[in-house]
Amino acid sequence: MTKTSYRSFFGFTKEPFGADLKIDELLITPALKGVQDRLDYAFRLGAIAVITGEVGSGKSTALRFATSYLHPSEWHLLWITASCGSILELYRQLCWTLEMETKSSSRAVMTRMIQTQILKTVEAKKQKVALLIDEASLLRLDVFLELHTLTQFAADSKPLLPIVFAGQSNLLDKLQFRTSLPLSSRVVARSHLEGVERTQMELYLNHHLKIAGIKQSLFADQAITAIHQGAGGLFRRANHLARGALIAAATEKCQIVSAEHVRIASTELIG
Repeated sequence: MTKTSYRSFFGFTKEPFGADLKIDELLITPALKGVQDRLDYAFRLGAIAVITGEVGSGKSTALRFATSYLHPSEWHLLWITASCGSILELYRQLCWTLEMETKSSSRAVMTRMIQTQILKTVEAKKQKVALLIDEASLLRLDVFLELHTLTQFAADSKPLLPIVFAGQSNLLDKLQFRTSLPLSSRVVARSHLEGVERTQMELYLNHHLKIAGIKQSLFADQAITAIHQGAGGLFRRANHLARGALIAAATEKCQIVSAEHVRIASTELIG
């Protein structure tokens, strides 16, 4: 049996355990609501929120959910995926997001250009602006120092640019360096996403089966435990294990996934 025919074997209407879920297909967990509440608070104050978690804990999904209720006519969201580059690289990404062209290599010039464009968006278009930086744990320490100047409008009297940093746990370490303190002093809300308990993992697995067209559970209790333990409670790895276990079960023409099928799936993964 090929790796694609398991869908017809079980009767899936779409690829199960995919990452490309619509907002209304997400399982709304307390962690997602917690991120949304903290972002709302930080945005109201024009301050900074920080989201941390291990790889695959759902940080990007939480960001997507938390911002999905912000109407595009009211909010202009500047989405950036961080890198290990300089502040100039980040500024160039911002200029592109703001639909600005620049050939300048001056930090001062680019800071002024970006701030001017943000002011135009706020005052002329009557839109609020927020900067969201995913993979922020990759940012260099000097970038945190420079970003502080970008948040200062009208002698720091107008909080016009709330920021969300999302990254792995070492992001907090970087924000606690002395050079980062001017920026980190603006942090008003923090969320840390951890691996879920087994009961929530079972809800998650069954939820994904349902949106893929299967109403009943296909996983034996021992298989759910194996997925939970093998994934460390993290959703991304659980997706890979669950899909791989379904393929292993279909290959053996088994209608119920066992712990052994999960073990077989784990041999295809790294780590």
